[in-house]
Amino acid sequence: MALPTLNYVPCADADGGHRMAYWSWGDPAAARVIVCVHGLSRQGRDFDVLAQALLARAEGPLRVVCPDVVGRGRSDWLKNPQGYVLPTYAADMLAMLGQLQAQAAVQDLSWCGTSMGGLIGMAVAGTPGLPLPSPIRRLLLNDVGPVIQWQAIERIGAYLGQTGRFGTLQEAADAMWRISTSFGPHTPEQWLALSQAMVRELPEGGLALHYDPAIAVPLRGMTAGDAQQGEATLWALYDAIEARTLLTRGAQSDLLSRETALEMTRRGPHARLVEFEGVGHAPTFIAPDQVEAAVEFLLQP
Repeated sequence: MALPTLNYVPCADADGGHRMAYWSWGDPAAARVIVCVHGLSRQGRDFDVLAQALLARAEGPLRVVCPDVVGRGRSDWLKNPQGYVLPTYAADMLAMLGQLQAQAAVQDLSWCGTSMGGLIGMAVAGTPGLPLPSPIRRLLLNDVGPVIQWQAIERIGAYLGQTGRFGTLQEAADAMWRISTSFGPHTPEQWLALSQAMVRELPEGGLALHYDPAIAVPLRGMTAGDAQQGEATLWALYDAIEARTLLTRGAQSDLLSRETALEMTRRGPHARLVEFEGVGHAPTFIAPDQVEAAVEFLLQP
């Protein structure tokens, strides 16, 4: 299979700055760009299957760009863990989009975001006046919305930050599967492929998950009250979105309730809702029906 190229963009912060890595597929000079952003503890290679499907079906040149959000994958770790929050992530994406624009003019921009990646997409698409190279025309929000169920935050908080130590990739994949069965059915081969970019080699030998354990710090400091207060801000962002919007949801999701999903079809950009049976939080765009839904939407003229 074709492989993506690894790139870096310098990003500002109060501690001297950091670099964010991103994986680029397709034609680096293409004016049509699709940005795919992963979930809380994942990384950009989660979208390998989707990126290849998009390139295979695209009519004309296409760039698919999959960042490793700071603290994950090949990106730097922040000196101050309190920086692992939505405003930092959104600012980093603007830096990346600016670099892409400097390389080749972006004339058609789409966004696909899973969970945290969807929240970043809402912030970028729903904040007026941002220096985007092009308005976001298509926004795919994967199993996330302005209301995040507190029990899901508690579930994720129970394991987030435990990066482990494993003797083999298979051992790490098995450990990740134990906390990721809500992703829905995957063959052993599919899960091993998804797990490969999720580990890093330790200097003393063995493997650990490829993210900074400190990304858990802001989440651990959150209360149910904080989450409720944040809903108003997220709804305001959502209501300001002008992009054509598709909302995908695992039918058994514990993070995005069906009630919230239906409300998202009635307000703001009036998202079209597609649900996947037998899947919780969150669909991985590996299964053919999930890939088809995403490709059909993101490649709309």
